[in-house]
Amino acid sequence: MKKLLVTGLMGLLVTVSASAQMLINGAGSTFDYPVLSKWFDVYSKIDTTVQFNYQSIGSGGGLRQVEAQTVDFGASDAPMTDKALADAPGKILHFPIVAGGLAIAYNLPGNPKLKLDSEAVAGIYLGTITKWNDPKIAGQNPGVTLPDTDIVVVHRSDGSGTTYIFVDYLSSVSKTWASQVGKSTSVKWPIGLGAKGNEGVAGQVKQLEGAVGYVELAYAVQNQMTYADLKNAAGNYVPLTLETVSAAMATAVIPDDFRFSIVNSPGEQAYPISGASWILIYQEQKDAARGKKLVEFLKWAVTDGQKLSTTLNYAPLPDNVVQRILARLGDVKF
Repeated sequence: MKKLLVTGLMGLLVTVSASAQMLINGAGSTFDYPVLSKWFDVYSKIDTTVQFNYQSIGSGGGLRQVEAQTVDFGASDAPMTDKALADAPGKILHFPIVAGGLAIAYNLPGNPKLKLDSEAVAGIYLGTITKWNDPKIAGQNPGVTLPDTDIVVVHRSDGSGTTYIFVDYLSSVSKTWASQVGKSTSVKWPIGLGAKGNEGVAGQVKQLEGAVGYVELAYAVQNQMTYADLKNAAGNYVPLTLETVSAAMATAVIPDDFRFSIVNSPGEQAYPISGASWILIYQEQKDAARGKKLVEFLKWAVTDGQKLSTTLNYAPLPDNVVQRILARLGDVKF
């Protein structure tokens, strides 16, 4: 009888413990998903009272859901526009959490390492460069035998912060792109096949010979993809590494609201298609207990969590930026 009573009490305690966990809901960026998944797993062991539910639906979806207040936080690789902020039902704060780079990944016989400049990348996505052996590609890659085959362009089909970073770059280096296509989380693509999420683009490029696509570095590494060295604003061909993303981040002029761009940065070793990613939350938290737990997690993410981000191919935030974020988190009201 005692044994049954003890067993019953233990079961009750487990049930109570499980029900006492606070669920924090978020949605958005696929760019962030690898690092967020790791953070949520590790942090749930640090604070066992918290559980995270995150929908990796793309930055566009994350922005819509945070504006509609259907989630506790949104994740986006594109900052909100002035109009979107003004239309929101309350003041939304941006907190950068990581920086990353976009790989221009491709699928060619033998997968030679290529060098590409901004004219070539823009030309491919504008549809003016259609063959892999086009002189504008071949001229940058002497000694590499390029096939006389069509380039299969792959882009995102969903609202995407990864897309925003990419077209922000294209708009900064190509007047034609800036005037004809522009920048947003969704654009009218001149050419190409659409795929959902970073994982979708990576999958299409891996499957289709002659394909090219833009994916966050973590996805390129995980899928063992080959990607190009890119010519930066300083005129140097640089590889996509944590160091070259950090070099781009180091040049950033970051305003008080933390909305900034680091594409086509001027640094000698800056990778040109680099970007930050943000967590978006309301300054006025309706649920005080949940809001406090979310702020505690964000404080951990931008400090101890940064040590984990490098293992997943994200560049850590500079210390001076971390201190500014911690100070701004103090403005959140419960």
